[in-house]
Amino acid sequence: MKLSIIVPVYNVEKYIARCIDSLLSQNINFNDYEILIINDGSVDNSVKIVQDYCETYPNIFIHSQINSGVGAARNRGVDLAKGEYVYFIDSDDYLANNTLSHLINYSDVNKLDIVTFNSLVTTRSDLKFSNTENLHDLEVKIKTGIEYIGYKHYKNEIWWFIIKRDFLTATGVRFIKGRWMEDAIFTTQLFLKSSRIGHVNIDVHRHVVTPNSAMTSKEPVQYLRVIRDNANAAIVFNSIIEEINGQFLENQLCINRLKTRQQSFVFFMMVRILQSSIKLAEIRSILSQMESHEAYPLKVFIGKDYNRLIYKILVKIFNNKNLFYLLFIIVNPAYRFKRKIAI
Repeated sequence: MKLSIIVPVYNVEKYIARCIDSLLSQNINFNDYEILIINDGSVDNSVKIVQDYCETYPNIFIHSQINSGVGAARNRGVDLAKGEYVYFIDSDDYLANNTLSHLINYSDVNKLDIVTFNSLVTTRSDLKFSNTENLHDLEVKIKTGIEYIGYKHYKNEIWWFIIKRDFLTATGVRFIKGRWMEDAIFTTQLFLKSSRIGHVNIDVHRHVVTPNSAMTSKEPVQYLRVIRDNANAAIVFNSIIEEINGQFLENQLCINRLKTRQQSFVFFMMVRILQSSIKLAEIRSILSQMESHEAYPLKVFIGKDYNRLIYKILVKIFNNKNLFYLLFIIVNPAYRFKRKIAI
């Protein structure tokens, strides 16, 4: 079997059919790939929808577990996978038709550990065809993982690359359980262990921005969890960075890129803090942790990856802790509410 596609599912009855339909609309024989649906304790109609597909298509399998989080679901998918390659996709996203076989072919020919491709952020559900006119004979530039991170604006998410399964299992890299931002850590650790990564300039993946997703939800509990998991990712990145030998140019470029990425977790965490119900005492504790792990102040966040004017303005405010605390008290909805009650 050539490919295993792993799809974690949790209460996505509105989107799962679109995702599966796109995975079935690939020019690959059903005997050559499997779609592993990992049901992470859904309580809506997601399981029923998937089961209907299982009855029709012999390459779709559903495996259920108690709700353990997306990291645990992806790990289980890896343990079950039989394909030569592994691909992870979120259940509310989808693919352009007839693109996967080309990626597998490019990976085979070039003996790649990882093949990367293009992803489009959208709110639309009808972008079924690739914008790449010629899917054949495209140039593949092969790099080590360190070179790839150092020279390219690589992304955190796991949906824009396919992995050779033997390589993945040999690295021992797993998703952190019970945390968000687990794919940022997984992607970075995996890339750093690769000696052959190739990018193919093919339009393949559609990341659909949906309301009330884990990363966009404004529910207080969800929001606080995202804040804390951003802080955890920044801490984990510090240990990853420390393992890289900075004596060579490409290594130093990689370190610089990872430090920027580490501080991006802190920057966007601080943006979320301003809109959250977090306590001021916890903010002080988190920023103290960030300082001890050299992720704060934000000295290297602004650069070629992040250079918008609003970022530059906010960094000046964020790097002054007292000014940030004052801004939090002024703009935070929970504090505004408390002041109104007091009045």
